[in-house]
Amino acid sequence: VLGLDKARLNMLLAVLGIGVNGIAMLRLRKGRSLNERVVSLHFLEDVLGWIAVLVGALVMLVADVPVLDPILSLLIACFVLFNVYRNIRPVITIILQAAPAGVSEESVSSLLRDEKEVKGLHDFRVWTLDGEHHVLTMHVTVKRNLDLKTAEALKERIKTKLKELDILHATIEVEYNPEHGEQDDGSDDGGPPPASYLRLHTSYFLY
Repeated sequence: VLGLDKARLNMLLAVLGIGVNGIAMLRLRKGRSLNERVVSLHFLEDVLGWIAVLVGALVMLVADVPVLDPILSLLIACFVLFNVYRNIRPVITIILQAAPAGVSEESVSSLLRDEKEVKGLHDFRVWTLDGEHHVLTMHVTVKRNLDLKTAEALKERIKTKLKELDILHATIEVEYNPEHGEQDDGSDDGGPPPASYLRLHTSYFLY
């Protein structure tokens, strides 16, 4: 009788655990970030553990099978390890600050092909924060001297276009090499020095 009472109590706790952890798991599975997927996997492990408790309690009502618990535990452990293996690659990519998939110097150059002032890119660096939002630093070479206002407007346009690649933060330096550039913009009129000579270094937060 005592064993049956324990089995019924385990069944009640198992149903409660499955319900609470199951709701949390389903809510997190709708997320896109790696953090949400990892936490969802943790709740899935809890749900499977409570399912094992429920199965064990049901079996205890009709038979005494002590080996059932370690068997179910091993099956759950194997399932969790399999999912860890599937998710370890993007985690390593974040830790090593590797370039995220789909974001490269070529893809950014393609975004900027309509910018007539841009001559090229170099010192290009990009990495991801969480698998969804990325950080970028680069030098943009322009074809002619730009005043401060024009350079800032160019950076704003680049900032807007980088949102298409989920780049959260960008540090952009505008450069002009007079030895290889095109015509000067006539900035020798006593006005402020061109941005190319100031070597602007501006950070943008892209939200």
